[in-house]
Amino acid sequence: MSNRQKLEDGAVSGFLAAHAGWSRAGDAIQKTYKFPDFSTSLAFVVRVGLAAEKRDHHPDVHLGWGRVTVAWSTHDAGGITGVDTEMAEATDRLYAGP
Repeated sequence: MSNRQKLEDGAVSGFLAAHAGWSRAGDAIQKTYKFPDFSTSLAFVVRVGLAAEKRDHHPDVHLGWGRVTVAWSTHDAGGITGVDTEMAEATDRLYAGP
């Protein structure tokens, strides 16, 4: 199966069960990250954006004071794919720091 084919519901549920904080939001998976201030939140968004650009797969991002919500979905596939779960894991690593 291609990494950009829509995942079965069981595969998505398995991912969510194994990755704390991630939840399903319609045809996407999303997670909210907490930060001490706006500038730290913005720096995280930039890191996620650079990783997304490198992978040529881009999330929906909501930036607020002290928080960032990142949602991954593959619009062409009509839902969540392996590349979304891959990028969700990459997002968690970016949050954890170097």
